[in-house]
This record gives sequence, structure tokens and C-alpha cells, in this order.
Amino acid sequence: MSERWKPNVTVAALIGKVVDGEHRFLLVEEHTAEGLRLNNPAGHLNPGESLLQGVAREVLEETGCVFVPTQLVGVYLSRVYRQGTGEDITYLRFAFAGTASAPQPGWVLDEGIVRTLWMTPAEIRANTHRHRNPLLMRGIEDYLSGKRYPMDLITTDPSVFAPQIKA
Repeated sequence: MSERWKPNVTVAALIGKVVDGEHRFLLVEEHTAEGLRLNNPAGHLNPGESLLQGVAREVLEETGCVFVPTQLVGVYLSRVYRQGTGEDITYLRFAFAGTASAPQPGWVLDEGIVRTLWMTPAEIRANTHRHRNPLLMRGIEDYLSGKRYPMDLITTDPSVFAPQIKA
């Protein structure tokens, strides 16, 4: 029997604010195999954590901000093929809107993160060549169009938090 295919589950935060009547979004600039790229604060879901715990952890690690997810913006499926490495990866991304604190004093950003930036949608669109993920702009467009889903769509069974069983 062949091995079962599984997509990589990721979580992303859409953190927006309005400054002088214009939306801005918190992004991270990070080193990747393809060079310096822009992304939402985002990353892989870890074993033993819920989607909400995962997105809060990723935002803290990458920005130093405490994030409280309040709404689901969307669930996205994408596939990335990296010519340099031959990797063919499918991602299942859960994107959340919410509130974020100011960065924690003295916080050291996660390895690979160069800095955080607040960018307007126009600035983000003008830099599509620097997007780490094709879903970066899609999530922002969905956020701006008002797509929001209640958090009770997300359920985490207690079995997720049980100790891992070693085979």
C-alpha cells in the first residue's frame, strides 16, 4: 500500500489597522530559498496544538505581538512547486483576523524574519513578485471584502492535546 498523501496545514494572521483612512496590514519580511520575501505572519501547525493556538504562536514568534484570533477569514488550498529543489508541496491554510498587541519589548524575531512592516493593499499588490505565498494577497482581498466566519466553525477535539503515541 502506498503512503497516504497529506497536505501541510498552515495558519496565517490577517492583522489590519486603519491609519489616516487607509488600511494597512502587518507583514513579515523573511529570508527564503528564493530570496527575501513578504508574507503574513504564518507558519505550520505543530502537533498537539489547535489552529487558534498555532496562529497565536506564529504571530508571537514572527512579530513579537500577542495575537487573539476573533474571526476566520478563509480556508485555502494551494500547491507550490519549487524548481530549485524539486519540492511539490500542497498547503491547507487557515487565515484568521484578530487583534494584536504592540510588539513585546526586547522580543527577538524568529530565525529568518528580517523585520515587520505595515503595508497598504496597494503596496502589497505592487510587490507580488516578493510574495512568499500566492495566498498572501487572496487573504487580504477576502479580508477587505468583509469575508468573516464565526469562530465556532473551528472545533478542536480534546484528543489533539493527548500525549503522542510512539509506534
